[in-house]
Amino acid sequence: MTRQVHCVVDGIDTDGLDFPPWPGELGRRVFETVGKPAWQRWLAHQTMLINENRLSPLNPQHRAFLEGEMAKFLFGGGADKPAGYVPEA
Repeated sequence: MTRQVHCVVDGIDTDGLDFPPWPGELGRRVFETVGKPAWQRWLAHQTMLINENRLSPLNPQHRAFLEGEMAKFLFGGGADKPAGYVPEA
């Protein structure tokens, strides 16, 4: 049976994540309050950020940037797209 959470992003009860997806307090908060559909949307947004900004998840500065964007996306009302971003047709 899947774990249910009240997703703060979508405002509905939905399937919760299987494990904390990020270390520390932010990962615990995501695990407890974000549903799988919202997390999947974040992963797509994160991929776009990594590609458009040429980020490396191994670089500590890039990881800090991604962590801040994750917090904005999931808990701060959304995150902006990079300047000049044009979605694929």
